Amino acid sequence: MPLPKISEARELSDEKLSEEIVAIKRQLFQLRLQKATRQLEKPHQFRQMRHRLAQLLTLETERKRAASQSAKEEK
Repeated sequence: MPLPKISEARELSDEKLSEEIVAIKRQLFQLRLQKATRQLEKPHQFRQMRHRLAQLLTLETERKRAASQSAKEEK
């Protein structure tokens, strides 16, 4: 299964972006629990979830920086 594309994440609204970040953090927690109890069947999901989380956090940071720069320019 290929890694998710960042172009898909760029289409999300700010609210959806935040919701997706929380959902992926929950999934990573569940994966860690499964790994600790030796119930994990698909270890490749760790890499995919971490990759997706990094993409979403990067987008969130980019949007916050853009908003703060536009606020500074208005002053």
